[in-house]
Amino acid sequence: MSQISSKALNTAVIRVLTSLIRLLLRNGVPFGAFADMAKQVYVDLAVSEFQLPGRAKSISRAAIITGLSRKEVKRVSELPVQEDVEAGSRYNRAARVISGWRRDTRFQDGKGQPALLSIQTGSTSFHELVKEYSGDVPTRAILDELLQVGAIEKVDKDQVRLLKPAYIPVQSDTEKLNILGTDVSALISTIDHNITSKKANAFFQRKVAYDNLSEEAVKEFRPLAAERSQELLELLDAWLSVHDGDENQELQGTGRKQAGIGIYYFENDYEQNEKIAEQETIK
Repeated sequence: MSQISSKALNTAVIRVLTSLIRLLLRNGVPFGAFADMAKQVYVDLAVSEFQLPGRAKSISRAAIITGLSRKEVKRVSELPVQEDVEAGSRYNRAARVISGWRRDTRFQDGKGQPALLSIQTGSTSFHELVKEYSGDVPTRAILDELLQVGAIEKVDKDQVRLLKPAYIPVQSDTEKLNILGTDVSALISTIDHNITSKKANAFFQRKVAYDNLSEEAVKEFRPLAAERSQELLELLDAWLSVHDGDENQELQGTGRKQAGIGIYYFENDYEQNEKIAEQETIK
């Protein structure tokens, strides 16, 4: 790596770590725990993706490219994998139920909007919606989760109304942290792909930002960005659902790919942003 690209990479990593480590410190994660997590990922990737072609996977090769000792590579490779699969599953189930409610005509009213649903009664009930889009998860579990985050409301004892077009875990830190793991990882993977691939094969990656906005302008921009972004996501969701093999098992095609679009809003004080960019070392 050239000196220029090395410096650019270091600056980029410091920016990423600044936000990440702030979150870790706020949640009481000490450096030692973070160091072990980092070592574990280094070793896992060295073994799974950076071995020599035609050669067997080896601790020695992993030690060479990670800079860790063979003893440390062995120790780290034997650490238990800490992954909260259930958190991601809960998020996906709830999101799929809302998505199905919005676009499946069986659960819409005469105007093409999400209908008022009976919780248990009938072929177009909330129970049937959950059964269709969330598998064998109990209806009560999905109902309670969507009520808790304010995505739906009870109109009476046996009817529910959809309030929000997407599942946003506003109260559960577990689900929020699952989004951190999946969404940030996807963004970094896209950037890595675009750095290493030819222009013709690049993934879409854009943003729009200005750095001299008044508080009044930002206050007005927030709801505008949310509304327009939601419209785009709903349009793309409708297209993807038609081409998804889980929802349309009669579809023909080869392989199994994951693809999507992520949109996020950001806002900070300009002075703070500049400080992060410039403070590469403690002087």
